[in-house]
Amino acid sequence: MRRRQFISAIGGAVAWSVSARAQQPERMRRVGVLISFAKDNPEGLARIAAFVKELQQLGWTDGHNLQIEYRWDTGDLRKVATELVAISPDVILAIATPAVAALQQATRTVPIVFTQVADPVSAGFVASLAKPGGNMTGFTNLDYDIGAKWLEVLKEIAPNVTRVGVIRDPSTTTGIGQFAAIQSLARTFQVEVSPLGGRDARDIENTVTGFVRGSNCGLIVVATSLANNNRSLIISLAARHRLPAVYPYRSYVADGGLVSYGSDSVDPHRQAAGYVDRILKGEKPADLPVQAATKFELVINLKTAKALGLTVPPSLLSRADGVVE
Repeated sequence: MRRRQFISAIGGAVAWSVSARAQQPERMRRVGVLISFAKDNPEGLARIAAFVKELQQLGWTDGHNLQIEYRWDTGDLRKVATELVAISPDVILAIATPAVAALQQATRTVPIVFTQVADPVSAGFVASLAKPGGNMTGFTNLDYDIGAKWLEVLKEIAPNVTRVGVIRDPSTTTGIGQFAAIQSLARTFQVEVSPLGGRDARDIENTVTGFVRGSNCGLIVVATSLANNNRSLIISLAARHRLPAVYPYRSYVADGGLVSYGSDSVDPHRQAAGYVDRILKGEKPADLPVQAATKFELVINLKTAKALGLTVPPSLLSRADGVVE
């Protein structure tokens, strides 16, 4: 009897232990998100929505087994990055080069997955694309060779353009690199290239207004957070001064811009969710290769072309992945 009672007691204890473990709440993980855009920026919101949706597909739900801490650009990204690191997230998603640079100053240990970075090796974020090393990995959005494509598209849709203003951010490696790549091709396309933009909206407006005092002008807007945060202003300036303009993303054309050529700006955030999932499950950023954009799209706004008095060549129209009527 004693032996049977002992076994019964042990069995009951094991069953209770298993039941207790099953009833314990799942550990809450914390993911930080640092966005190089203003809080109400539509492009930033679309990217975050894609990221969160994919996390849910992977079994991570905000408020259930995951807590997502969002931080936006309020004018001092370095301060915001430091505050985000201070709450000890398990991993951080950093959207665009300025956010990554700010986080690099704040931590060398918290795992970081970045998106929308043109040249993470030259920027010093990773040792190489295949073997990032350190605490960062992620997804690039373009390489500097895309500058040739932007010039080609601009000259094809507006062949009379001889002066090209490039709206860039001179404080980022992306802005500097993209402008240099475009400038190096100026002679090939028989154009004069001028740097426009600067630090803020006022710089954009002042430099564009000064630039259009000449004739046969066109614009190229490179892929920077400065441009994304001032998308509406740039599109309105192009319309006001009747400037044919090439943009880096489809969203500009949807809002009235003339033509865009660039990578899908939303899909990398779905992919980033996959890397965040893997890191939460124990993998290291140093072991996850940086992935380059593979899908590029040409989008044309025919209504804007008509307003500018431009006829879109059939050869360009036939290559378009999207057309806004």
